Amino acid sequence: MPSDKRKHLLGAVFGIVAAGALGCAVRAAVAEEAAAPAKEKTPIYFSADSVEENSQTKVITAAGNVHINRNGTVLTADKITYDRQNDIVTAAGNVVITQPDGAVVRATSARLEDKMTKGEVMDVKMLLADKSRVAAERIKQSPNKNKYFFYGVYSPCDICAENPSPLWQIKAKKITHDAEAKDVYYQHAFIQIKDIPVFYMPFMSHPDPSVKRRSGLLPPSMRSTSYLGSAVELRYFWNISDHEDLLLTPILSTDQGVIPGATYRKIWYDGDLSVSGTYMKDKDTDDARYNIFLKGRQEINDFWRASVDINYASDGSYLKDLSMPGKTETWLTSRLAFERFENRNYAAIEGYSYKLVSYSLREYHESEFEEREYGKPYILPLITYEHIGDTYSNGAYFKNTVSMASVYREHDETTTQRATMINSWNLPYTSPFGEKYKFSASVKSDLYYVENYDVSEEADFYTGAVGRIFPQAGVEWRLPFVKATETTRQIVEPIIVAVAAPNGGNKINKIPNEDSLNAQLDDTNILSLDRYNGYDRNDTGSRVSYGINWSSYGNVIGRTSMFVAQSYYFDKDESFSESLGDENYLSDYVGRIYAAPTSYLDFNYRFRIDRTNFELKYNEITARIGSDILSAYISFTSINGRQDNGADSGLYFFDDYRERKELYTSLQAKISRNWRISAYNRQDLTDSSVGSLEHGGRLTYEDECFKLMFDIQKYNSSDPDYDDSYEYSVTFLLKTLGGVGSN
Repeated sequence: MPSDKRKHLLGAVFGIVAAGALGCAVRAAVAEEAAAPAKEKTPIYFSADSVEENSQTKVITAAGNVHINRNGTVLTADKITYDRQNDIVTAAGNVVITQPDGAVVRATSARLEDKMTKGEVMDVKMLLADKSRVAAERIKQSPNKNKYFFYGVYSPCDICAENPSPLWQIKAKKITHDAEAKDVYYQHAFIQIKDIPVFYMPFMSHPDPSVKRRSGLLPPSMRSTSYLGSAVELRYFWNISDHEDLLLTPILSTDQGVIPGATYRKIWYDGDLSVSGTYMKDKDTDDARYNIFLKGRQEINDFWRASVDINYASDGSYLKDLSMPGKTETWLTSRLAFERFENRNYAAIEGYSYKLVSYSLREYHESEFEEREYGKPYILPLITYEHIGDTYSNGAYFKNTVSMASVYREHDETTTQRATMINSWNLPYTSPFGEKYKFSASVKSDLYYVENYDVSEEADFYTGAVGRIFPQAGVEWRLPFVKATETTRQIVEPIIVAVAAPNGGNKINKIPNEDSLNAQLDDTNILSLDRYNGYDRNDTGSRVSYGINWSSYGNVIGRTSMFVAQSYYFDKDESFSESLGDENYLSDYVGRIYAAPTSYLDFNYRFRIDRTNFELKYNEITARIGSDILSAYISFTSINGRQDNGADSGLYFFDDYRERKELYTSLQAKISRNWRISAYNRQDLTDSSVGSLEHGGRLTYEDECFKLMFDIQKYNSSDPDYDDSYEYSVTFLLKTLGGVGSN
């Protein structure tokens, strides 16, 4: 570069730093304060292999690896000219523009002005921030940052040398991006799949990829059922604010007309609310049918929290008729609660109500269904307080529990009011030899007031107050033995739990059993001091429970464990055994086996074995085998049926009345990078088996911009309205545009 030219450039507004050696190309780094009023000065930073300036026209020409950065917009090209007086940048050859939002524009030439905020770009290929792609013959950008694509193409799909055509794309005569509204508008647009036009729209629009929430129509869902006929569910989303929205979901059906539905959601600093529901008039019966699901939470202060969870349907078939959440439930439970959390203290005031929606219970045990439906309980209030005291120097601590409940029934005149207090002392201790002890002693005090309690089938009712006191003491002993090798660690741990408690005193002829009905002996509670899940029944009688726990761990991967236990009762008439209908000195064997030796196998087995003939009374197996390419899931459940043993063993769940043997199997396979297939079957294996209860499958294609799912299911329900019915569904999703589903 001539010395006079170098001096001229150094004296100009642009500052040039040049370096070169042995005839190599000069590389200059330049910074300019733009020719604009002082308050609008915008610096330009650029570098190039060579730079020249015409002193008369004030035009700078840069060539060779030109790089310009202005206001976060980066422009690179083979050659760039900059008209300082008119603030115009012209670029040619391998033009790349990187915008502040991460979008990358590639073109053959560009002409930018007004601080590089507007202009035109020719033969454009643009990569957006979300990796979507736009190509056009010409792009024009206005000062308000709106972009206009002429003869443009948009697609979020990847392309490669082997497959230059995207899976799907939108071609339009003109594409407009409204930067302020964040909308994309198309004129004369075609949606193409593999270059084949499949849909034409003279005009269409959608939010740009940066929009996460926006009011507007969502893709509809189509279905066909025996109850609704052909139906379409329309969906309109109203974005009320950043923290509040409303989704309107009316169903238009050929057989039942219009079924209004909506979901409202709101979240605020210290709480949230979600409520949804539908309503209809049945055209056959003229009955009003509806449902409401409401869930909310409010943090009142640092200690108190209020929550509500309401689940209600007008009748047992409504949720299934409309294929809604909860359609397979036996009970719909609603709860209102105020809770307090403070250090080691917990308090709650709750209320519960129930709705029975089980067809299977009515079909299998109609009298039990009618009794449960007639006498549905309402619990209000249920008050709980728990306090765990400070730990003494020897590790001992006190625990105090207070519980009060009032139980009412919808049509039955029986009411129960209960107050319970449990005061316990606990001492964990580890001996110098590694033995682990836990000493416990407790006193439980109950006070009841009962009205119209039906004591027997002869309509012998009891009304009055009754109290009881139940002391209990227990000690738990464990001694883990550890063996370590270079590859594994094994732990063998014998366990003994001894419990001392008086016999009798439950007063079942005066105290109803509301919360301790579903008594089950299994591996989770056999070592517990109190095996009931409620307060109405005390776990009377002294016993010793003993078991062994074995586990093995690999240093890198793999784990296997096994647990088996049994109890010995000093009195065979203790209350928990009576609830099980198993009055004997020895309990059945219970246990579990878990194995995960590799990442390709996860196996869990739980069982209960008869102590005399070793018959399996309960066993449950779950296993997952395989890898991501091919995997299988197996679940087997077997429960022996039993009969109701009397007033106090009234069973809460209808499955306790009958034998149940079910096998669930599923298989998933990854056919290729984008294709997956799965199939499942739920089989009834009882002597009165109806065969397959349910089976189906799914075929899925998914890549970076497209998802297609085919589903088929067949139900063999005991409900004649749903017997032998198939359900089909197809879901079609386009990335950034949404999709359509049908069933």
